[in-house]
Amino acid sequence: MQYVIAGIGLILIIFLIGFISRKKYYTEIDRYEAWKIDIMNRPVSEELSKVKQLNMTGQTEELFETWRQGWDEIVAVQLPEVEELLFDAEEYTDKFRYSKTKQTLSRIEEVLKQTEEKIESILEELNTLVGSEEKNREEIESLQESHRNSKKQLLAYRHTYGQSAKKIEATLDKLALEINQFNELTEQGNYLDAREIVLGLAEEVKTISYKMETVPRLLSDCDSLLPSQLSELETGFYEMKDQGYKLDHIEVEKKLSSLKSSLSTFNQNLEDLQVEEVEEGIQDLKVKVETLYDLLEKEVHAKHFVLQYKDQTTEGLIKTKEENESIKSEVNIVQQGYHLNEADLKTPREIEKRIIQLSKRHEQIMIKVENNETAYSHLSEELKEIRTLLEELNQEQSDFNLYLQNLRKDELTTREKIHDLRKKVAEASRMISKSNVPGLPADYKDLLEEVHRKLEQVNAALTEKPLNMKFIQETLLGAEDTVNHFFHKTEDLIENVILSEKIIQYGNRYRSRYSSVRDGLESAEEAFRQYDYRKALEEAATTIEKVEPGALKRIEKMINSEEN
Repeated sequence: MQYVIAGIGLILIIFLIGFISRKKYYTEIDRYEAWKIDIMNRPVSEELSKVKQLNMTGQTEELFETWRQGWDEIVAVQLPEVEELLFDAEEYTDKFRYSKTKQTLSRIEEVLKQTEEKIESILEELNTLVGSEEKNREEIESLQESHRNSKKQLLAYRHTYGQSAKKIEATLDKLALEINQFNELTEQGNYLDAREIVLGLAEEVKTISYKMETVPRLLSDCDSLLPSQLSELETGFYEMKDQGYKLDHIEVEKKLSSLKSSLSTFNQNLEDLQVEEVEEGIQDLKVKVETLYDLLEKEVHAKHFVLQYKDQTTEGLIKTKEENESIKSEVNIVQQGYHLNEADLKTPREIEKRIIQLSKRHEQIMIKVENNETAYSHLSEELKEIRTLLEELNQEQSDFNLYLQNLRKDELTTREKIHDLRKKVAEASRMISKSNVPGLPADYKDLLEEVHRKLEQVNAALTEKPLNMKFIQETLLGAEDTVNHFFHKTEDLIENVILSEKIIQYGNRYRSRYSSVRDGLESAEEAFRQYDYRKALEEAATTIEKVEPGALKRIEKMINSEEN
C-alpha cells in the first residue's frame, strides 16, 4: 500500500513539473509571436516611400533597391520561417518534447534578432539619405549666398586686396565649381556624395570669408602703417646718434633691417592668402617696433636723469663725507665719558670706506659722461644704485649719531630713576613708621639690605669713567625690580600687622568660652611677638572662622571703613 501511495505521489509530482514547464514554454512562444507581429507592423514601407520623393537615380536608386529587397526578404522569407518555427515549438511543447522546444525557440530568437538588426540598418541608412537631402537643400542656399556676396565684394573693392585678389578670385572660382558639382550629384540622386561636398564647402566659404575680411587690414598695416613706423623709428635713431647718444647696444640698424625683411615676406604671404601667419607675424613685428621705441625713449630719460643728478650726487657724497668726519670727532669726545664697544668704534670707519668706494664709482661715471663712451641707460642704472647706497649710508650715520646723543640722555634718565627709587624706599620706611609696626621680620630686613645694595651698585657704575651705559641700564633694571618688590612687601607687612591685631582683639570675646579659641589665639600672639605677622594672621583667622564663619570678611570691611 505504501508503494502505491508513493508511486501516485511521484506521478503527481512529475505531472505538476510537466505542467509548469509547459506553461513556461507557452509563455515564451507567446512572447516570440508578439515580437514577430511587432516586426511585421514596422512602418518600413512607409519610410521607403519617402525615398521615392527624391531623384530616383544613381546612388539613391541603388540604395532604394537594396533596402526594398532587404525588407521583401524579411516579409517573404524570414518572418514565414519564424511562423513555421513557432508552430513547431508549440507542437513540441504539447508533446512534452522540451529539448526540441528549446532548440526551436533558440533558432526563433536568432532569426528575430537578425531581422531586427537588418531593419535598424535599413532605417538608419534611409534616414541618413533623406536627412542629407534636407540638410543639403537648407545649407547650399546659405553657401551660395555667401559665395555671391564674396564675389560682389571682390568686384567692388578689388583694389583693397592688392595682389591677393588673384588668389581670392581663383578660390571663389574653385568654390563655384564645387557648387556645380554639388548640383550635378544632387540631380543624379547621389545625395550622400553631395553631402560631403556641402560640408567641405561650408569650411572653405568660412575660411575665404574670414580672409577677405582680414586681408585689407593686413595690407594696410604692411603697405602703410608699419613702413611709416619703421621710417619714423629710423629717423629718430639717426637724430639721436647725431646728438651724441651711444646706441650700439640696442642694435637698431640690424633689427630694422630684419623687420623690413619680415615686412617684405608678409606681402608675399598675403599674395598666397597665408593670413594666419601674417596676422601673427605683424603682431610680433609691432611688439618689436614698440620695444625699440621704448629702448630709445629709455636712453632719452636716462640722459636727462644722469645730467640732472650727477652733480647733485657729487654734492651728496661730499656732504656725507663731512658728516662722517664730524661723527668720528664726536666718537673721540664721547668715548672719553662713555664706554663704546668695538663695533661702535668701527662703525664710522666702515662707513668711511663705503663712502670712498661710492665716490670712486661716481668718479668713473663722471669720466664716462665727459668722454661720451657709454650708453646713458647703463650710466643711469649705475647712478641710481649709487644714490640708493648713499641714502642708506646717510641713514646709518644719522642712526649712529642719534645713538651717541642718546648716551647722555640715558645717563640723565638713569640718575632721575635712581632718585625716584630712593624716594620710593623712603616712602616705604615712612609707611612702616606711621603704622607702628612692633618689629621687622628677618626676611624683610634682608630685602631692605638688598635694595640698598642694588641702588649703590647703580651709583657706583655712574661714577666710573668712561660710563658703560649698557651695564648701567641692566643694573638699573635689577634695582627697579627689587625696589618694587620691597614696596609691595611693605604694603603686605603693614596689612598683615593691622589685620592680625584686629582679629586677635575680635577673638578675645570667645577666648573664655572655647578652649580651641584660647589655644589658637595664644599661638597667633606668639607668632606676632616673633614678628611673623603672616603666620599670626593665618592662625587667628583660622581659629575665629571655626566659631564664627565670615568673621574675617566683616573685620576687613570694618578696617576699610575706618581708613576711609
